[in-house]
Amino acid sequence: MSVSLDAAGLPSVAIAAVPAAVSAWLGPVPLTLALLLLPAGVALFFRDPDRASPSARHLVLAPADGKVMYAGPGRAAEAPPGAWLQVTVFLSPLDVHINRTPVAGRVTRVEYQPGTFLPAYRRESFQNERTEIWVDNDGTPVVFRQVVGMLARRVVCRIRVGDVLEPGARIGLMKFGSRMDVFLPETAAIETKAGDVVRSGVTVIGTLARVMA
Repeated sequence: MSVSLDAAGLPSVAIAAVPAAVSAWLGPVPLTLALLLLPAGVALFFRDPDRASPSARHLVLAPADGKVMYAGPGRAAEAPPGAWLQVTVFLSPLDVHINRTPVAGRVTRVEYQPGTFLPAYRRESFQNERTEIWVDNDGTPVVFRQVVGMLARRVVCRIRVGDVLEPGARIGLMKFGSRMDVFLPETAAIETKAGDVVRSGVTVIGTLARVMA
């Protein structure tokens, strides 16, 4: 499996390397070596491993690496209007933060919503700054959100309305700890539970009911 570094991380890695560069010029070698751990750690955060995603279009895949915080009926204050099922994944700073689409389909809506910056592991963090994405999966709507946390104060969303997504396609990332929400129609089935550890683009967290012609 190959692992690359997401381009959005290059400025952060460069900034983190400044103390080591100054130490290399003025300071002792042991201090320089210790300071090199900082840019190495930041680079690790922005790692982007290749993933082989299941190709079946009715499968709902984890949109991020992390731990499932909630899986069940859509919570009224958090879900879009209507009846939904909900899966929420928390990303710690140690998780891969590349986000992937949970379903294949055509992007019909991308909306940025300002908000607070509460810790992402708290339920109230649904009010945080976020990007909401709607995808039409062969006639079935699926909604997912990139939600920032206390440290992750920037969402990178690289898709636009009209884009056609393959299963598990990269859509962007969030910086330094955050959460992702997935909302499925009630005709779907959730295949995960709170406490499960999931991998983006690989772990199946739900299945969509097939629309009969």
